[in-house]
Amino acid sequence: HAPSSLMSRTARPYRITFFIGLMALQAAMSLNGIAQTRDELVREDRRKITDEGFWIYNDLPKAFATAKQTGKPILVVLRCIPCHECVKLDDDLVDKDPTIRPLLNQFVCVRQVSTNGLDLELFQYDTDQSFAVFILNADGTVYGRFGTRSHRTDWLGDVSLDGLAEALKGSLTLHRNYPRNRAQVVGKRGGKPEVTSPEKYPSLKDKFTNQLNYSGDVSKSCIHCHQIGDAQRSFYWNSGKPIPENILFPYPHPKILGLILDPKKKATVESVLPESIAANSGLRTGDIIELIAGQSPLSIADVQWVLHQAPATGGNIPLSVKRNNQLIVVSLKLPPAWRQLGDLSWRATSWAYRRMLTGGMRLTELVSEKRKQLNLDENQMALQVQHLGQYNAHAAAKRAGLRKGDILIGYDGRTDLKTESQLFTHSINRHKPGDKVPVTALREGKKREFTIPIQP
Repeated sequence: HAPSSLMSRTARPYRITFFIGLMALQAAMSLNGIAQTRDELVREDRRKITDEGFWIYNDLPKAFATAKQTGKPILVVLRCIPCHECVKLDDDLVDKDPTIRPLLNQFVCVRQVSTNGLDLELFQYDTDQSFAVFILNADGTVYGRFGTRSHRTDWLGDVSLDGLAEALKGSLTLHRNYPRNRAQVVGKRGGKPEVTSPEKYPSLKDKFTNQLNYSGDVSKSCIHCHQIGDAQRSFYWNSGKPIPENILFPYPHPKILGLILDPKKKATVESVLPESIAANSGLRTGDIIELIAGQSPLSIADVQWVLHQAPATGGNIPLSVKRNNQLIVVSLKLPPAWRQLGDLSWRATSWAYRRMLTGGMRLTELVSEKRKQLNLDENQMALQVQHLGQYNAHAAAKRAGLRKGDILIGYDGRTDLKTESQLFTHSINRHKPGDKVPVTALREGKKREFTIPIQP
């Protein structure tokens, strides 16, 4: 998708501040000769938002109380202020389509900039994002989610202003019909998590409290979204328990099934890849998903929520789709191990896996031309070391003798692990901290043997 999917109307004279662009803050601070620390960015954001008075700032209890008084639904934006990756999204959303503001006026709008004390039974989402939207009733019913990501820095193809507007409109319809439509939204809340709020995870409890510390370095007191995912995985890994596959491969993107949804519309099929799971399930371009697993989806994120709840072993997910003004029922047929079609390497939490499983190596698939030069079959494992950690646990591979540019052709006796994700999955299912894993690598065309540790 071209950038116009986000920016098609930004030349219009009407401006609103849906999110504050971090780069704009940095530019203003630079002009005044002020140091651009993370702490100052958080404080400046708080001042600006509270001065404007439109958004409730980091106060969910106030938002729920206001919603009960006004009868409005709640719009919660989870947004990490110092995150330089979601700036790329924010910059595109500073100048707004004028249709957005009238929609926002119909919500109690909350800007949540930290996850300290966050109710994890209510707010369940893909924590590898730094931007996520929840739309709720005052009684805690979740109408829907917005915001997704399938690449570390590229948001195009996943979100758009048009898609946000459609999600807001759809949630207002759900709100008007609530509670008569309770059956369509009851499944949008999950079960009980391992802990009730992030700071209660073992790996976080001695480092953070349930609120930000504005009397000190506030940015260092903040629990970032990805730290929840890290803590959740550590909860299992460091207790010797296998990491469940829905935690290892969370919130599967529909595109791994060959299902490409239009980011500008509400759960509408833009295309279906030939011979894919979506194609074999009977989905077609132009289908509008009215119900998925009995739930009314507002966005790609809602479809991901349903996929996140689906069994790792596969099964059928019922869908009602509108096709040529007719309602048709199909089933999304998930095969065994379908989650493993996803790519873990773009996720922030992949760095934790690299520490745990590869001694700090970041691995990428060797290109076909290079494979031919080394006489490596296309089915042979060939993962090149693109980055080698230099410090602490991330330097374990370096200490073992591996170098940047080495090509792994064997790991733990396996020669068929063709992607970093496959290597992660194999190792997590087979090993625990303290184990030693043999690694075979090519360096200047010669085989070399190494041993790397599996780490906490």
